[in-house]
Amino acid sequence: MKLYIITILALLVSLTSCEDLLVEAPKSLAVQTFYNTADEVDGAVAAIYSPLRNGNGFGAVYVAMLETSTDYHMGRASWAPPSEFQGLDGTNITRVGTVWNNFYLSIRNANLVIKNAPNGKGISEADKNKFIGEAKFLRALTYFHLVRNWGGVIIRTQDNMEEESLTRSSTDAVYDLIKQDLLFAEDNLPDAVSAAGRATKWAAKSLLADVYFYLGDHAQASSKANEVISSSKYSLVEVAKPDDFLKLFGADVVSSPEEIFYFKFSQEQSWAYPLYTNGVGTPYLLQAGYMALYSTLEQPVYASWDDKDLRKSYNWYKWSFGLGDNTILNKKFSDAANLQPRTDYPLYRYADVLLLYAEASCEAEGRPTTLGLEALNKVRRRAYGYNTAQVSPVDYKLANYSKESFIELVRKERGYETQAEGKRWLDLKRTGKANDYIKAATKKSISEKHYLWPLPVSELNYNSALNPTADQNPGY
Repeated sequence: MKLYIITILALLVSLTSCEDLLVEAPKSLAVQTFYNTADEVDGAVAAIYSPLRNGNGFGAVYVAMLETSTDYHMGRASWAPPSEFQGLDGTNITRVGTVWNNFYLSIRNANLVIKNAPNGKGISEADKNKFIGEAKFLRALTYFHLVRNWGGVIIRTQDNMEEESLTRSSTDAVYDLIKQDLLFAEDNLPDAVSAAGRATKWAAKSLLADVYFYLGDHAQASSKANEVISSSKYSLVEVAKPDDFLKLFGADVVSSPEEIFYFKFSQEQSWAYPLYTNGVGTPYLLQAGYMALYSTLEQPVYASWDDKDLRKSYNWYKWSFGLGDNTILNKKFSDAANLQPRTDYPLYRYADVLLLYAEASCEAEGRPTTLGLEALNKVRRRAYGYNTAQVSPVDYKLANYSKESFIELVRKERGYETQAEGKRWLDLKRTGKANDYIKAATKKSISEKHYLWPLPVSELNYNSALNPTADQNPGY
């Protein structure tokens, strides 16, 4: 298996009511004697990952929901309404509600570790801080996704986790907690993974760079990203032809030099998301896909993409299922050999950090930088099958770009590089120009209510500190 999983995870996932998710301390974890050894606390930390990897989290629904609002993917059938950019209908409101519940279950499990690990009698201070650092990393990661999709949310920490009703906090307060957690995590997490899929200080630095990037603190973002780059711990996977990307995204890959932080899956706990991007009877899945997401040959992002870019043919294939002969589907994370797809979700890989650094350093310096250009060109060379460390015929030239044109170039490159990874919609929102990008690609305008998802009814009904009208996001 790619990730150490313990039996306790199944018990946690089975707690499905909102009150259970947010308040009830699981007997298997909350007893005072549970946190006395390193193995026990390690098991409790592993329990934080499970709701995030669940099918209603990064395991499928959450990533698919993000992909419905990109400038290259469209949702089909019940997944179609988000692709109109007019907010969510009832079905998709229910879907994001399940994401919310899973995210807060993960936060609850993190809070239990942060609260109880310091009391362990048979565990060293160094190990305590390591486990607390991992819990804070995962809590920060979860809040980062909550705040970008819902705005100011309910802050639940180890200090108030037993309180049933809490008001929404400001986005600034949420981000303050995220940054505090990550600064602790980068100081206390290990330099290398303790087991497949576990967090390191480099994952914390990458996430912290992303947080600063999203907040527009480009100097801090480029500095943190440069720490990861300068560590020389990571490198791009070299490719020469489209299928070589299987060395990066294929189901048989256990790890790669590009992996910074992935959610790991296996035959025992598969990644269901590829079922949403593939179709029935396609050669890229052993079982039938759902065809929930698709595109067309005429779609502007695809149509304007250089055919010589190896990522284009690796990502997309033509497949007809009643929406016209020019329909295309995405096969980036396919698995044709196993009934349950066992590819991994690359939340942070080295290419992400390179592209983040290229844009953030340009913003921070007020012009494209030599190091930022080289970071961008490494990704560009790989896309065309050239050695990433050597000057190539497809390299961009520094003299050809202003600050504004270089930033647009990086954003375009990031759009190609991260297709189908659930990153594009949040990246478009970060730019403040999401409507411009979406309108250029789809001729549709984004309504104001579409930028934030609604708080779930379960939260509004359960949390008496919330006013179902005044505390709901606009338009819902």
